[in-house]
Amino acid sequence: PATAQRASEAGVQVIGTLSDPALAAVGGYGGFRLSRRARVAGYLGAGISDEQLAWRGELLGHFLFSPDEAGKPGFYFGAGIAGVEGAVGRGYLVVTAGVEGRPGAASGWVLEAGVGGGFRVGLGYRWRWFAGP
Repeated sequence: PATAQRASEAGVQVIGTLSDPALAAVGGYGGFRLSRRARVAGYLGAGISDEQLAWRGELLGHFLFSPDEAGKPGFYFGAGIAGVEGAVGRGYLVVTAGVEGRPGAASGWVLEAGVGGGFRVGLGYRWRWFAGP
């Protein structure tokens, strides 16, 4: 548990929002665990919205329920802000819930659902580097 208190994370993620117009974007994810259960995460992706090139950026805070779990999935809640440019140029508040495979291990998948620019879904993969005790 002591090694899971600090971690850096990087990954790839696809985010889709069901709104008018809908958005699908693929991009990079980065995160840093400030403590055992708290993480700050950012995302920047490019994609398509209303047949136009678009991008989406997010800055979220996450609360992890099982940060040390190395053998099975763990859940988290998140909230923050997002900005979108393309078919529309807007800012949004984001609230999401997620499940990630093996949050206490060196890597794992992630699945999210929430709201922020419409109904929001995310699917990705993350790699983690834990600091020593």
